[in-house]
Amino acid sequence: SPVTGDHCQTATAPSRDYTTPKLNNMLRQRAKERAATALQERVDRRMERLGISSEGQANAATAASPNPEFDARASEAIPAEVRMISGCHDAQTSADVSDVASFRLPDAAGKAGGALTSAMLSVVYKEERPSCKGLSFVDVFLKARDLVKARGFDQVPQLSSSRLIDVSRPFDLMTNELGGGGTRYAVLIGINYTNHRQGRLRGCHNDVRNIKKYIMDVGKIKSSNITVLLDDGRSMEPTRANIMQALDDLCRKCKPGDTGFVHYSGHGGRIKDTTGTDPTGYNSTLCPVDFDKRNVGHILDRELYQHLVCAMPAGTALTCLMDCCHSGTVLDLPYNFVADGEHTEMEADPEFPFPMLIQLIGVCRDAGVTRLKDLRDRDKRERVRAALAGER
Repeated sequence: SPVTGDHCQTATAPSRDYTTPKLNNMLRQRAKERAATALQERVDRRMERLGISSEGQANAATAASPNPEFDARASEAIPAEVRMISGCHDAQTSADVSDVASFRLPDAAGKAGGALTSAMLSVVYKEERPSCKGLSFVDVFLKARDLVKARGFDQVPQLSSSRLIDVSRPFDLMTNELGGGGTRYAVLIGINYTNHRQGRLRGCHNDVRNIKKYIMDVGKIKSSNITVLLDDGRSMEPTRANIMQALDDLCRKCKPGDTGFVHYSGHGGRIKDTTGTDPTGYNSTLCPVDFDKRNVGHILDRELYQHLVCAMPAGTALTCLMDCCHSGTVLDLPYNFVADGEHTEMEADPEFPFPMLIQLIGVCRDAGVTRLKDLRDRDKRERVRAALAGER
């Protein structure tokens, strides 16, 4: 059973997965051999545009990257510039803070808040004023970790990204890679599970209110472009369907030059991977307010990858702040920085499954599969199966 005040929910009924075992086996067997040639051609073209020769020599603009071919693969697999700030690594739980007044936040008044959100805002937005001038990503993450640790929590914040980030450069919560132009949109989700007997949280609504003020003040996001989901009886209910729809709408609205922001404060979980495609053997999940309802379940990391990470168009940017348990790699991004005091640079994940992801995304799109429930359709399942098996 979950412990009150801990952003962790043990899964009792995993989300239904309509992918057949045979299809999964074909995916594992065929992914590398069928994707390798086409992928390499796309990577070569991407590297050529970046000014990198086939021998791997980069021009002055890309010389700082230790692995330009990996960078090109990342750009091919994930069109948008996506980054995620998470409250802990996959095996850790995240915590509720009983009194955010100790973090000197604007909306304190003895109320609870998520440890990551509270600590991060304390560093970058102390007393409702921008306070991170002169601080790098490393500085901000280590300061946030020290604040969390000083209050008795051992979680380690992480930064993951679809592009290599120099974490010694000045911190910006909402990426300025696009020059600050375009329109900015946000989806803010806070779930206290107020109608659940177990696992209730107290700080998630306050997290959303504090983050909303910050992104409007510092991020210059208009209130009309912010979608808020809270289980407070007044806002849009953070059900599974509503959360997925809000993410779909965000990706649909964003055009080249635009920026998106997603904040989630609630329970996170880990459930066994039934497909055999996750090297850890588990899927990281988000727990919507109705996760325990029949045929609802958790939101899986691969669903977030499909509906959010890969759905953001090329030429857009997205920042996600995930204040929940087991959130270290919930968006499955290829670069990671761990604020443990030992790492000083962002590192590439050498086992990131580029061929499998690119092939799966392409095959599913060609077959008209845009979400997991589409695999209920027999014709669409057959189209995906035939494509993976090499049939015409």
